[in-house]
Amino acid sequence: MTDRYSRLVSGGPGAAVATRLGLPRPVQLRRWTPDQPLLVGPALLAGVGQAPVLPVVRDLLQAAGSDVVAAADVDGPRVGAVVFDASAATVPGELEQLRATLSPAIRRLAPCGRVVLVGRPPESVGSAAAAATQQALHGIVRSVGKELRFGATANLVLVADGAEDAARSTLRFLLSSRSAYVDGQVLRVVPVTVADDEGPRPLGGKVAVVTGAARGIGAAIVDVLARDGATIVAIDVPAAGQALAAVANKVRGTALQLDVTAADAGARIADHARSRHGSLDVMVHNAGITRDRLLVNTDADRWGSVLAVNLEAQLRIDDVLLREGGLADGGRVVCLASLTGIAGNRGQVNYAASKAGVIGMVQARAAEVGDRGTTVNAVAPGFIETDMTARIPFASRELGRRITSLSQGGLPVDVAETVAFFAEPGSAGVSGQVLRVCGQSLLGA
Repeated sequence: MTDRYSRLVSGGPGAAVATRLGLPRPVQLRRWTPDQPLLVGPALLAGVGQAPVLPVVRDLLQAAGSDVVAAADVDGPRVGAVVFDASAATVPGELEQLRATLSPAIRRLAPCGRVVLVGRPPESVGSAAAAATQQALHGIVRSVGKELRFGATANLVLVADGAEDAARSTLRFLLSSRSAYVDGQVLRVVPVTVADDEGPRPLGGKVAVVTGAARGIGAAIVDVLARDGATIVAIDVPAAGQALAAVANKVRGTALQLDVTAADAGARIADHARSRHGSLDVMVHNAGITRDRLLVNTDADRWGSVLAVNLEAQLRIDDVLLREGGLADGGRVVCLASLTGIAGNRGQVNYAASKAGVIGMVQARAAEVGDRGTTVNAVAPGFIETDMTARIPFASRELGRRITSLSQGGLPVDVAETVAFFAEPGSAGVSGQVLRVCGQSLLGA
């Protein structure tokens, strides 16, 4: 834990007082470490009817060495995950099976356990009753996420007909500790042919560019992508040159000092990646700035500079990289949006505009490049413990931490793990998505 309140209530008199007053007691979230098992206990699998995605889940768990059970045993070990496949449900009455499974299972869920629901995209199922049934899963997963305790999370995967195998990477991510701060979220998977690599280095042989890489979230993204096998090109402004070099050298990558708003930024990125490393496979747009002020006090410079760095630079760079000779076919573009772009925030109209714009850009780009096997997605962080959030006034900082289902802020590595998930070859069926890494913040929920 990185905040004083969490340390205070973690044990001793502070814990007793928090319990007596009904105050939140955040737990240390389980995050990925080498040789860590996928789950902290057996997985309970259940579903409606044929439950077409469960065979994929069972194979995934078997490959990971996780046990599978059909029901929660009050005298047995706590379950590490519950996966319920409701994709065959066509009438609301069939959701009783989900309730009957989850109710006792949640009582036996291990700390930092996982609840993963599986459904179909509601618009794809035909009848109004089937669409209503599938849409109901959204309400269920978001509410269950708010009820879970001790660092457990709940998420929903909508698997299009024929996309069962393509969902493997998404299911693995949501079941694993890599998704520690992803809660109450929905991901869609479409049918594609995937080259799913279950090994420890799924990005081996790939070249990844990360902007804003000198510190904070950007530096964490560099570390995680390199851990997963990628060769890194780390980019930041010349003023951050010393820190940038340290980040790049740590992972044996290369550093490129560059202002992303420069007119030739896209060409310089492509030239550097291809001339130094032979290809460009993953583009991570992390660079961003804030110039906070109430709208009535915001001048043209504060407004324009934020949109220039956070949105217009990404548009201009991708206009170059998505042409021939830029990003390789089957490449990945991952953009950093923000919860502020979804929910808005007082004093951040310019920032909210830029991050909402990123979401619109991602959805449009995904449609443009899908025929090349390229995906475009966005990660929308909530309250993440960084040097920037450490400067927020105390009351606002505590509010940002506590108004989440997990009652704490996230870490830069939580954002980095989600970026790496989108970058994987196995995530080819996920595009045009915006995944919040916010501990299920009540803002914008």
